[in-house]
Amino acid sequence: MHPTMQARVEGNIALRIRATAATAEFFAMIGKTAPKRSVRYQVVTKGKDAYHVIELTTGRVKGFRFTWRAAINLAQVLEARADGANVNVENWVISKPGIEPA
Repeated sequence: MHPTMQARVEGNIALRIRATAATAEFFAMIGKTAPKRSVRYQVVTKGKDAYHVIELTTGRVKGFRFTWRAAINLAQVLEARADGANVNVENWVISKPGIEPA
């Protein structure tokens, strides 16, 4: 990835982390727990052996697979990427910024 794009991605990840921490701090000030993050992607059956992965906020199809397991795996990868994790699907290595993969 180009260095300026990589810097932008890392900056966006840092902003997301700060926003999450700030939300937790604000809820702590009023004595309540921060709300749980909801599911972003849902697997929907579209026929015999056909599954769509739908982004719930927009209703758009983000991908399709022909087995339920593959559709679930795609939804989990999309969730992890939305959380800022680097996902290597070939070897199933998931790492978060600042944390080395095992």
